[in-house]
Amino acid sequence: MRLDFHTHGKLAKKLPFSTAYTDWLFGEAKRSGLDALCLTEHFNTLQFEDLYRYLAGVSRRVGDTLELENGLRVFPGMETDVAEGGHILSIGPLEAILELNRRLEPHKQPGQFLPFAQLMDLFEQYPVLVGCGHPFRAPGHVPEQPEEQLRRLAFLDLNGKDLALDRERTQALTCELGRKLGIPVVSGSDTHQAVQYGCVSTVFERSCDTVRDLYEEMKAGRYEIRLSDYAVFQVRTACLLKRSLKEIHALGGNYVSILTQEVSA
Repeated sequence: MRLDFHTHGKLAKKLPFSTAYTDWLFGEAKRSGLDALCLTEHFNTLQFEDLYRYLAGVSRRVGDTLELENGLRVFPGMETDVAEGGHILSIGPLEAILELNRRLEPHKQPGQFLPFAQLMDLFEQYPVLVGCGHPFRAPGHVPEQPEEQLRRLAFLDLNGKDLALDRERTQALTCELGRKLGIPVVSGSDTHQAVQYGCVSTVFERSCDTVRDLYEEMKAGRYEIRLSDYAVFQVRTACLLKRSLKEIHALGGNYVSILTQEVSA
């Protein structure tokens, strides 16, 4: 099972949710070779619940996943800011993710984010798998938390965007922290659009459709991380595309129709 642990279903937090854009994204994810992905959408993105309600309506439940018509399985999730600076990933059943998001409503603006320890207290009330996204990306400070707090994490994200920008530093620091805490290091592309799919992925020996089984495979180490030979190009192209599409939207254009129209010779 080829899985991406860190993805998004929208181009940007402040842009409206588009069913056509999300459909395009997941079609491209499948075409890139992914069997499954964790949809770790920003907890304070516009229309967070609308995105998940739409996915629930166009998929079938398989374990904890939402399986789309093209066979791609989506593990529901969320990416949450912490007061100290940094992002925490949570993955679990749809109902748990939606309820957590509603409970975090008072903490969705800068200056209101929960401290790391309090956020972990909240997550521990739900059947979710919790990890740190891109732990060494500035201005994050999660790795500076007390070790007894960090050991509450289930995994670390060896992030595709950071690998492309500085592979040696990202790999060394993330893997060393994982060894220190005794927790798995897995990988996610951190993509908001399709070009970045496949820049890095986590390939498991067996397929999983529940968070519990996924975690057992992670703890047993029955997976490998694969970094694309073209990761640097993919990430740089993705960043350029994202900026361009946001500018099209700002100027009143329809970036979704540009991406989804049929390519002609």
